[in-house]
Amino acid sequence: MEIEKKLEQMGYLLPAMPQPIAAYVPYRKTGNLIYISGQDCKVDGQLKYKGKVGKDVTEEEAYEASRIAAINLLSILKEAIGDLDKVIKIVNLHGFVNSAPGFVRQPAVINGASEFLIELFGERGKHSRCALAANELPFNTPVEIEMIVEVEG
Repeated sequence: MEIEKKLEQMGYLLPAMPQPIAAYVPYRKTGNLIYISGQDCKVDGQLKYKGKVGKDVTEEEAYEASRIAAINLLSILKEAIGDLDKVIKIVNLHGFVNSAPGFVRQPAVINGASEFLIELFGERGKHSRCALAANELPFNTPVEIEMIVEVEG
């Protein structure tokens, strides 16, 4: 429970696990890997931000949206493994940014999630990643992130 204590010290509480809104499951475990479905910046069931980054949403707001998505990913991970101290490492993030034409700073936006995970997990939080532009994302969310995590057996 050390990771959850650290999370609280950082000023965050894990929300209830978001429920899928389409035909998929929140996570799938295979071996010691957990694949977590893409999450957005919902807080209490509502998107905190909406729209295209670089037009409707600032880069700073999108960075925060990315951090919120990471918290939502962690709530699913907690449901999957029961204790976040079982994380061996965050393996990979795939980040998608609902980008206005000409916006090319997707890596800076997804850093919101990456830097948060590194701050929380230390070396175990360092991961490989992609940060891609999307011309649209579901429900007009500015970011969507999926995550792969290695956990104790």
